[in-house]
Amino acid sequence: MALIDTHTHLDSFARRGDLPAVLERARSAGVEAMITIGTDTDDWGLYRDLAAAHPGRVYYTAGLHPCSVGEDWENRLGYLDGDFGVGPDLRAGRTTRDGPPGGRALPVALGECGLDRFHLPKDDPAAAERIFGWQQAAFAAQLALAKRLGCPVVVHSRGAFQECVAMIDAGGVDWSRVVFHCFTEGAAEMAELVRRGGWGSFTGIVTYKSADNVRQAAKAQGLERLMIETDAPYLTPMPHRGKPNEPAFVRHTAEYLAREVFGVDYEQLAQISTATARSFFGLDR
Repeated sequence: MALIDTHTHLDSFARRGDLPAVLERARSAGVEAMITIGTDTDDWGLYRDLAAAHPGRVYYTAGLHPCSVGEDWENRLGYLDGDFGVGPDLRAGRTTRDGPPGGRALPVALGECGLDRFHLPKDDPAAAERIFGWQQAAFAAQLALAKRLGCPVVVHSRGAFQECVAMIDAGGVDWSRVVFHCFTEGAAEMAELVRRGGWGSFTGIVTYKSADNVRQAAKAQGLERLMIETDAPYLTPMPHRGKPNEPAFVRHTAEYLAREVFGVDYEQLAQISTATARSFFGLDR
């Protein structure tokens, strides 16, 4: 049974010329598709081209990561709603009707976007709060765009879970179209998402010995709502922890979750998580 890596970053592989080998290893591991996640203006175009070159295998998103937010965030976000071509037809794998010959791949979601306190300056509280204010403004703008487009939203939340939840509540985005990627909170926080209709997806962190809270969160969400990701090249699962991550390794996370968390056959977990990912991101449309 095939898997979908719902959150990966292919830019470093592509720029090194390693992507063909990475895609082949993913295929050999049973990964049928992956979603490469936009974080700034310098990867949106690259990912659009990769999605067009690998239809049905590589999908992409576009968004401004909180760690990419600076004072000029508003100018850069303008590309999402203008030159970048994101419009009312934002759909999984579809192409613009008025694009170049052969069409143009469109994002399957907006993001990743959100809030990140972890990477704020530790030695300059005033600068940290100023940057966090820019993050909040950029997140609010992207939530407004997602609401207008009616598209899925991929949320990055680090050290700011409650603030992200409050901003999504205030923004009026359809919670059933919101996923908190790399979920590392606990069961109580997951219950907040599930109560609202939101989702969490899980990385190789769930395989780490110290991550019992993450395993409890996965159980609290339930197998029927499970999505799995690598966040490659980061957060490599066991038994490859310490090495660069890649989409093929999502299989290790899936096998661990099947065996250690949900107590089901790998094939059952793969079938359910793949169907959930396809439905959430609209990959079958």
